[in-house]
Amino acid sequence: MAAVTPRVFVSHLAGVPVFDPNGDQVGRVRDFVAMLRVGGKPPRLLGMVVEVVSRRRIFLPMTRVTGVESGQVITTGVVNMRRFEQRPTERLVLGEFLDRRVRLVETDEEVTVLDVAIQQLPARRDWEIDKFFVRKGRGGALRRKGETLTVEWSAISGFSLEEHGQGAESLVATFERLRPTDVANAMHHLTPKRRAEVAAALDDDRLADVLEELPGDDQVEILGKLKEDRAADVLEAMDPDDAADLLSELPEADKERLLALMRPDDAADVRRLLSYEERTAGGLMTTEPIILRPDATVADALARVRQQDLSPALAAQVYVCRSPDETPTGRYLGTVHFQRLLRDPPFTLVSSIVDSDLVPLTPDTPLPAVTSYLAAYNMVSVPVVDESGSLLGAVTVDDVLDHLLPEDWRETDFQGEEGIAGGR
Repeated sequence: MAAVTPRVFVSHLAGVPVFDPNGDQVGRVRDFVAMLRVGGKPPRLLGMVVEVVSRRRIFLPMTRVTGVESGQVITTGVVNMRRFEQRPTERLVLGEFLDRRVRLVETDEEVTVLDVAIQQLPARRDWEIDKFFVRKGRGGALRRKGETLTVEWSAISGFSLEEHGQGAESLVATFERLRPTDVANAMHHLTPKRRAEVAAALDDDRLADVLEELPGDDQVEILGKLKEDRAADVLEAMDPDDAADLLSELPEADKERLLALMRPDDAADVRRLLSYEERTAGGLMTTEPIILRPDATVADALARVRQQDLSPALAAQVYVCRSPDETPTGRYLGTVHFQRLLRDPPFTLVSSIVDSDLVPLTPDTPLPAVTSYLAAYNMVSVPVVDESGSLLGAVTVDDVLDHLLPEDWRETDFQGEEGIAGGR
């Protein structure tokens, strides 16, 4: 009899690259598809959900997996690029099994599933769920109390029942290495119930980052399921322009109620953005660019540019203005580009190296004119000033792209390729 392959825990495979036999990366593992079976048999593992380069999620049958090694999955060269659609008889292992509360058959004690082990059957290409790593009590992965143990499928019950109030700590733990846009993509493919549970488990800053990358419908759905105080906290953690875009999708009464719960300074920024037409420089801009006084030095500017939470577009330049240092500021004097900061000594005053030749935009500048400005001058960000010359904010190229692409671009593939090989 052939030796049984070592078991692998699925949390260790979440996000790992999938390669073809030539060593070219096909995509990354996002979940596993299992089918429950009658007669007490362990669930059969049908395949993997793989996210390819275009962000499309495809189904990769386990029969086409030739190796599951440390940090990678090897597959045959035949891949079906048809978009994955979950069937009624199928269960997603990461999305639906982790954090599920089940019971030990022997003691009827409640346990929470922290991880799932899979194993290839001897002398076959079939895979099945082998064991479950569980914690006694009602805690998830982030709760340290309670004994943990590894049990067989036959030792637990409860997977055939619909789960109410399922936690999400273990699933969230598998998202830790992912960028916000990838977490958003994963959440978009969850059920509304599971999406709400994951949102509840994310901290405010992480949820804010993820919300900014989700389609508008998902944003509204998730925000509507949060308690109002927490919804206001998450809106405060979002970039003001993204928070304004989200609030603009809500009924007027809900919008005003959430604005009233936000900190006054944050609410004021968002209200100011909501006062502009959507497809104008004022409606597109962020109110939090890097602003320095004329007596600041290149060293001061570089310190601000190095801030980790800044987007690359905002970090590409600093804006020099008279006091105050926050929008709307005193008189706008000019822009200092990042490359110029790298060429001058640290003690140089930014006021001596400002680029004042480019005319800033007014808040009522329409989107086509903003786009043309960025393209004509090869800029990634452009200042927006009012009629008195005070800096109101900056429009970045990523915000412009958001409005140039189709409304459902976050829900579609980066590319339109269609697969040709095989079927499920």
